[in-house]
Amino acid sequence: MSRICVQVEVTGKVQGVGFRQATVRQATRLSVDGWVRNQGDGSVSALLCGESEAVEAMVSWLRQGPDSARVEGVTVSACAWQDIAGFVQL
Repeated sequence: MSRICVQVEVTGKVQGVGFRQATVRQATRLSVDGWVRNQGDGSVSALLCGESEAVEAMVSWLRQGPDSARVEGVTVSACAWQDIAGFVQL
């Protein structure tokens, strides 16, 4: 299996709805490493690193988010591998 890292930007109603906490839980379930944080423009950014299938599953989950969120857009950009252990909320 190949390991990949991607940077993801999620827009919509994604702040103040438990999006980051739910993202940490889902990433942990999928064994994806990285981080998630709110941005000043109301979006959420995430760095996802791990096995390609797990990262792709995480991106699919981010397209929906938790029930309380309303995701309007998701942008995914490939990035260089980063050795990160675990998944944290910044």
